[in-house]
Amino acid sequence: MGRTCPTYRMLLEQELDSWTSFRRGLRKEDQEAFDRIMTSVRSHASASSNSARLNPFEAVVMSALVELYRKGEKKR
Repeated sequence: MGRTCPTYRMLLEQELDSWTSFRRGLRKEDQEAFDRIMTSVRSHASASSNSARLNPFEAVVMSALVELYRKGEKKR
């Protein structure tokens, strides 16, 4: 039997794909930073799938914030 609802990981990839033109508009060094943020967002996909948000972008932003905060704390 098929799925009627896409998984969070499927929604995440669709959301990240929708930012492709934005990424292309960034400078090279900013594209690399953007890619690192998106990689970190993917690494938090399990936690995000537990949040069950209607808008997957909210989980994307929260995942990015958690990762950026964690990296900022390491520098202290």
